[in-house]
Amino acid sequence: MNKKDFEIFTEVSKVLENYSLFEVTAAIYYDMRRPKKNGSFPVKYRVTCMSKQVYYSSGIDLSISEWDRLPTAKGLKLRKDRELIKEGFEKIKEHIEDLYKSEQGFTLEQLNLRLSRGMKNSVLAAFDYKVESLKRKNKIGTSEWYYYTAKSIKEYLNPGKDKSEVIVKDLKFSQVTVSWLKDYEDYLLEQGKSYTTISMYMRALQAVINEGRKYGIISQSQHPFGADKYEIPGAEGRRMALTLSQISQIINYPLVSDTELRCRDLWFFLYLSSGMNIVDLLSLRYKDIENGNISYFRRKTVSRSKNKKKIYVSLLPEMQEIIDKWGNPDKSPDYYIFPILNDDMSPESERRTVKSMTAIINKKMTVIGKSLGFGAISTYTARHSFATVSKRLGVNTAYISEALGHSDEKTTQNYLDSFEDETRLKNAQMLIPK
Repeated sequence: MNKKDFEIFTEVSKVLENYSLFEVTAAIYYDMRRPKKNGSFPVKYRVTCMSKQVYYSSGIDLSISEWDRLPTAKGLKLRKDRELIKEGFEKIKEHIEDLYKSEQGFTLEQLNLRLSRGMKNSVLAAFDYKVESLKRKNKIGTSEWYYYTAKSIKEYLNPGKDKSEVIVKDLKFSQVTVSWLKDYEDYLLEQGKSYTTISMYMRALQAVINEGRKYGIISQSQHPFGADKYEIPGAEGRRMALTLSQISQIINYPLVSDTELRCRDLWFFLYLSSGMNIVDLLSLRYKDIENGNISYFRRKTVSRSKNKKKIYVSLLPEMQEIIDKWGNPDKSPDYYIFPILNDDMSPESERRTVKSMTAIINKKMTVIGKSLGFGAISTYTARHSFATVSKRLGVNTAYISEALGHSDEKTTQNYLDSFEDETRLKNAQMLIPK
């Protein structure tokens, strides 16, 4: 460092952010011990415990002036760098807190083990760690998403391998290039996967690669996702909303067995309850009913949202009839309304039960739908139908968005695409002379 740079640096703090928990401290640290060839220095995460220090790379190098401007920078590049650096720091803090809650407790060795297991230039190891981490947080559904993505990648890397054989090929972060991603997408298409599935797999892979970038395993220039690189294909639209007339035919469809009746009634309950998700329906307890309303937190988003917002649904007489018919006869406040889940279930068991119940409802409803000429009907159809029927009746999109529990109206609009297409066609047909 020349004299001028040193004088500049005397006015620059080496630490951007500090964190402490018991005897552990961590910081975002500007490491000026060894400059890069271009004169920049690496931004690192420093963790100190019992006078011992370890450093982890953020994958980002900055000049002295850039580091000085970083906290308040408004330019796109530095703002993005700041976000990535802070995201990586949040991950370090999360590991520290998680270790303190674990049986083994916190040590620098345990922290190193976690970070190396999850991010030691092995994409498959990173997936394994991600799955286990999500399971510890009881996010079973999300863990399965990552598990099946990793399973697909393993099959792609090791074609023809019997399931009982040990996987021999691995995948390094640096090997996930734009070309590799396009080849993998072609492979998935050859396997008969839909673009909805491909989109889900690629988003899971992108999340893992993003973490590799945060920890400095790959540089920003090596990151293969984004504009002018590999862009994840959009999921296929699921346009399956029913009309009020079709819903009426479903409700009046003659059924005999209790299983068929219960599945049809629970499906109708989902529709009437503003398109509630099946997991939220099965998680309802009697204490969630108050003053003629059902209130609940949406399971899918509550763990991700900083501001926990309850969803309120009017308890219609038709919904009360379904509860009276199929609900738990013991109406104690803490009891589940529909006796399908119980408090003794593990998260994995609960997940299996919800999936099984969803499959049964979808199977029985599809039989009804095909008999009536509507095609396959699922629990998702109930949600989509609520949104689209509401829109057809002139309900404000903002209200529909809130009822569905969406964080923004853009997500809601995806539910309404088929309605907009139908409207455009109807309006165009009006131009034709009769």
